[in-house]
Amino acid sequence: METSEFNACLIKLKEGLEYYAYSLTNNRDDAKDLVQDTFLKALIYRDKFEDNTNLKAWTYTIMRNTFINNYRRSMKSATIIDQTEDAYYLNTSTKSSYGMPEAELSVKELKEAIGNISDEQRIPFEMQYKGYKYKEIAKELNLSIGTVKSRIFFCRKKLINRLKEYSE
Repeated sequence: METSEFNACLIKLKEGLEYYAYSLTNNRDDAKDLVQDTFLKALIYRDKFEDNTNLKAWTYTIMRNTFINNYRRSMKSATIIDQTEDAYYLNTSTKSSYGMPEAELSVKELKEAIGNISDEQRIPFEMQYKGYKYKEIAKELNLSIGTVKSRIFFCRKKLINRLKEYSE
């Protein structure tokens, strides 16, 4: 396929690519950026495209992979690496609600909900929240790992049921 023919076919795909990009990003500006990145990569890697194959599928694959890579990159940039011995990863939000009255109220309700759970489930849950690994919790509480996991699971489930209003 000649360069001019390749470019013409690529331009014909623009509307479909814009629609697909919007379905991935749910944001018009991000969708336009994604289409632009896709066109750029398609032009740069034109030599990788095999003649008599599906150009539409090829460009949609480029777009999907670009979106996934950008998403992963943004998630990594929002992650702080704790330099402790076990190197835990902490996901952080760019927005902080510290000091806001509704945040303080929800923290109070959350602590109250956790406090109402039996020690049998609450203690392993709190230990995991503090960063202990399952093995460490099991050793400390003299329980099997399966028991620790199930207690933490059921504690989470109880909290989700008690705090449904915050998930809406």
